[in-house]
Amino acid sequence: MNSTIRLEDVTRRYRDAVALDHVTLTIGTGVTALLGPNGAGKSTLLSLLSTAAAADHGTVEVLGHRADGTLTERTAIRRRLGFLPQEVEFPSGMTAFGFLEYIAVLKEWNDKATRHHEIRRVLHAVQLADRPTIKIRKLSGGQRRRLAFAQALIGDPDLLILDEPTTGLDPEQRAVFRATLSERGRHGTVLLATHQTEDVGAVCDQVLVLDHGRVAFSGDVPSFIDTARGRVWIDDAPVPNAIATWRDPNRRVRSVGGDPPPTARPADPSVEDAYLLLVGPTPVAEVAA
Repeated sequence: MNSTIRLEDVTRRYRDAVALDHVTLTIGTGVTALLGPNGAGKSTLLSLLSTAAAADHGTVEVLGHRADGTLTERTAIRRRLGFLPQEVEFPSGMTAFGFLEYIAVLKEWNDKATRHHEIRRVLHAVQLADRPTIKIRKLSGGQRRRLAFAQALIGDPDLLILDEPTTGLDPEQRAVFRATLSERGRHGTVLLATHQTEDVGAVCDQVLVLDHGRVAFSGDVPSFIDTARGRVWIDDAPVPNAIATWRDPNRRVRSVGGDPPPTARPADPSVEDAYLLLVGPTPVAEVAA
């Protein structure tokens, strides 16, 4: 696998706190989910890959260039990178088209006709083609999130980094988003930081889990799910020492982990089950009625 992203023994500290602790990994073409609890180091990793910060130790290579290298190297990465941060602040008073044009100019789209064609393309991709002249302040929260996604798509980047991109999207919008990501993953690299495990099962090829600044899992989605096989149960009552339990629509209790009694039967695991077993909460004694 040709690697788009390569980290070798990377450490990043914030004063006395270690955000990334001797991390080594590679990410290639396709859609990779980045999972982990709050404080696991996900945001730090994204900042290193986007050239917004530098590692204290180790090597970070993105698209064949050092992410902490010379200005020429960092600029080469930025020209081939699309980045959607978790929070986007839009300039006051701009229209959707005006905002995207502002971003396109920053990305060196200097020919006006070509630039406008590209803006119309990304507006169509996020289903905002009928909103180009609407002031951003009049857009809904979901529409603003889609506009933020559109700016990351400008130029059809080789690497797309998305931080919680489906926040605020309704089911129809989420389906369109998933279709876009699936197509992007066929010829480029997408790194998707998310807490929405259903998105992982729907569109991702690989899973990378960070926990306490270290890689807890790296592999394909089926292999990740298989780590939970034989550890998820269905019964009439919670399994003792399970780390999570809830009632399904049939009023049966699904338990993740624990010590199953003879009455419990194994259930097919999900991405969420595997994640909970890897980095999940402490055991619970009972489930709500």
